[in-house]
Amino acid sequence: MKKLFLFFLFNSLILNLFGQTPAKSWRLKIAPEILASMDLGESADVLLVFKEKADLRAAQTLKTKSEKARFVFSRLQETAARAQHNALKMLQENGASANTLFLVNALAVEKANASLLNRLAELPEIEAITSDPWVEFMGPAQATNDAGNAADRDAVEWGIAKIQAPEVWAMGYSGQGITVGGADTGFDWAHPAIQGKYRGWTGDVASSQHNYNWHDAIHDFSPLNNDTLGNPGINPCGLNSPVPCDDNSHGTHTMGTMTGDDGQGNQIGVAPAANWIACRNMERGWGKPSSYIECFQWFLAPTDLGGQNPDPAKAPHVVNNSWYCAVEEGCTDFTVNELLQAAVTNLKASGVVVVVSNGNFGSNCSTTLGPPAYFEESFSIGSTRSDDFISGFSSRGPVLIDNSYRMKPNVSAPGENVRSSTPGGNYANYSGTSMAGPHVAGLVALVLSANPALAGHVDDIEDIVEQTAIYFADTLDCGTSSGIARPNHAYGWGRVDALGAVQAALQWAPTVSTVSPILPTAVVSPNPLQEAAIFTFENLSGESLLEIFNAEGKQVFAKKWLAQNRESLRVSFENQAVGVYFWKLKSGNGVASGKLVKE
Repeated sequence: MKKLFLFFLFNSLILNLFGQTPAKSWRLKIAPEILASMDLGESADVLLVFKEKADLRAAQTLKTKSEKARFVFSRLQETAARAQHNALKMLQENGASANTLFLVNALAVEKANASLLNRLAELPEIEAITSDPWVEFMGPAQATNDAGNAADRDAVEWGIAKIQAPEVWAMGYSGQGITVGGADTGFDWAHPAIQGKYRGWTGDVASSQHNYNWHDAIHDFSPLNNDTLGNPGINPCGLNSPVPCDDNSHGTHTMGTMTGDDGQGNQIGVAPAANWIACRNMERGWGKPSSYIECFQWFLAPTDLGGQNPDPAKAPHVVNNSWYCAVEEGCTDFTVNELLQAAVTNLKASGVVVVVSNGNFGSNCSTTLGPPAYFEESFSIGSTRSDDFISGFSSRGPVLIDNSYRMKPNVSAPGENVRSSTPGGNYANYSGTSMAGPHVAGLVALVLSANPALAGHVDDIEDIVEQTAIYFADTLDCGTSSGIARPNHAYGWGRVDALGAVQAALQWAPTVSTVSPILPTAVVSPNPLQEAAIFTFENLSGESLLEIFNAEGKQVFAKKWLAQNRESLRVSFENQAVGVYFWKLKSGNGVASGKLVKE
């Protein structure tokens, strides 16, 4: 009763001091920049985020990639259909359309007016309304043209040779039976180095099949490409392209490194026998969070060209993402970052390896700046030179954007002066972590062609790539992490080695567990502590919550996040008193707790 009295007293004081009621609760759901647009009477492109999250924990117990894909797809669709029903009805009644992003339980709505947003925000099932901005992708660190004359160079590109891919080919494994996916600026499917590798290629342009093999997530021109304002036809691909098309050249280059070989001496791909499918998520270098998520969703369950009849059985084994959405480029909203992380987490839960370029913001510490590179669930790739030194532009850890102090990148790969395909049958040398990531996606294809039973066992695949990487030390210490440690914040676990990874994959066999699911654990270091504690978690699953209480039972820290398996988190105790504290971890698969001491 005393607490209830104080509540009414507080609200009375608010009314007396300001002469008005407290801010309406629906406004608290809306991002500040959207509220500003609403107050000016302007419409806005928004993402409606729903509270309900699908429980995907059971996917971990399924044995095959196809089983995981079907389960995750069904559970996500069921959750979204239930949660989004009222909002979709309201949008329809107001003549507005929405792009359903069931992968993260969100809706992308273009040009929503203030009145509609007000009513949507009042729906109790909606958690947040945030912006869906056009974001610029800066592209590779540098690029030089190459005429493509195979006689003037080695038949196998230096990066392919460096990671010992030809030695794997000699064993009979070159990616056969494996499908790689590419989310990028688009892809020139007519390029001779990659056309024969396209999953929809039949040997004839007219009869080739683009259903389930290609998706264009670009449905509007970016107003930030100034030339589109007066001449929208300047984009060579247009909108909703029915065939694979590249409006920037970046995507074609990355796909060449994964699968390219024209049979005329241009051996540019790590896995030349693999097939590829693709999704365009940028309009000449400008993407939106919704277009990024739409491509992730399509890879979970590819559709026909009309976006209908999704089929998770046609999903790729690995997806390369040579793009990033840093704060400096417009991804400033934490809710947007959480959506992108959920997209990566859920796609990974379906059995797809998600390879991500770590960024070109090096060479200082803590330059892994934006999504999706900094996520624990992303398999993030740094760049090395031909002499195995880390590239000066390659972003480093630890990750500070979410205060996790997470180690990034996971591994490194050749990414400097990489020659690959560009539109029009051309070739060029690009540099960037964008060029390193495709080497690893191709390596995953080699690993799976050697042991197809590994498909869907994403954590095991990533562990194999990490543990077989060749260790290299760095001269720079980052925080408490020494440059000579393994892993370190420059190379991660090291520069990848395809031969070592395939040899390890051939020794892998699935384990049959008869025990209960492994519960989450946490190790706290140092303990006792003085300024901060590093929590190292294992066996996390889904939404996790860490709470810390003082000896009187008062909560002094809380953090909720989506996690999977391994995670680290730094918690500052600088403003806390000396004494005993208790922590409690709640994760999707159980609870852990413990005690720590500040001296």
